[in-house]
Amino acid sequence: MSEIAIVVDSTADIPEDLIKNHNIHVIPHILRWGGENLLDGVDINPDEFYERLQSTSEFPTTAQPSAGEFAEFFKNVNENAESILAILISDHLSSTLDSAQSAADMLNDIPINIIDSRSTSMGLGFIVLAAAKAVESGYSFEDVTKLAQDLVPKARIMFVVDTLEYLHRGGRLGGAERLMGTMLSLKPLLHLEDGRIEPLATFRTKKKAIAQMLAVIGDEIKDKKTVHMATVNAMALKEASEIGEQLQERFNPVELLHVNMSPVIGTHVGPGTVGVSYLVED
Repeated sequence: MSEIAIVVDSTADIPEDLIKNHNIHVIPHILRWGGENLLDGVDINPDEFYERLQSTSEFPTTAQPSAGEFAEFFKNVNENAESILAILISDHLSSTLDSAQSAADMLNDIPINIIDSRSTSMGLGFIVLAAAKAVESGYSFEDVTKLAQDLVPKARIMFVVDTLEYLHRGGRLGGAERLMGTMLSLKPLLHLEDGRIEPLATFRTKKKAIAQMLAVIGDEIKDKKTVHMATVNAMALKEASEIGEQLQERFNPVELLHVNMSPVIGTHVGPGTVGVSYLVED
């Protein structure tokens, strides 16, 4: 029996091989589409999702796992672990944290710590990977929890969307809501700030927005030697690949991943979204 299990929700976008290698437990969000309830990353993968999105006029909606589903998931994980650390999507983007906390309150015989990552996609994913590696290195439950909490403000994600319409429909715009009505054909550069989506700048072209994103990253991580980075995209693989080449050349990260945004995240940001997640170690 493992002493500590790491749990994350499916918005983390962690590559499947890393999930398996580090024994990370993923609870899926739910995609509701055309009368179907699809488990994110289980019943539908990113390629299937974006292909279907292009061929239908019906817009999907999303839902977080319920408290009951979390409780059942935690009980199953507890069969092979003494304690559970759940690191989850920002509370400002989803009610996932509330469901998890309600489940933990039901299961007071199982040690469960829950952390708000204030992020999603690989901003969340890098925190989870660091915690999983700490477990493998023999950290105690308290020390792994503290490590993950300390990494929350160090995990960053910024991204460029083709349109704000998807975020607006899903009610996830946060501070970027004020851009609606003035955007026209402008391309916004967005980031997560304290778990909320906030605008950094707007540009006439996506190319300029991406260039500014890379410039901002350069300012934030200058003189830092240990940086984990990932490109994230929703049907923007070519742009993500070009960004990855620049990340490698300019910043020489210790780790560079390339991930497709999950169907649930893709529902809210829309096709064409591309961005960068990164975590700087002291």
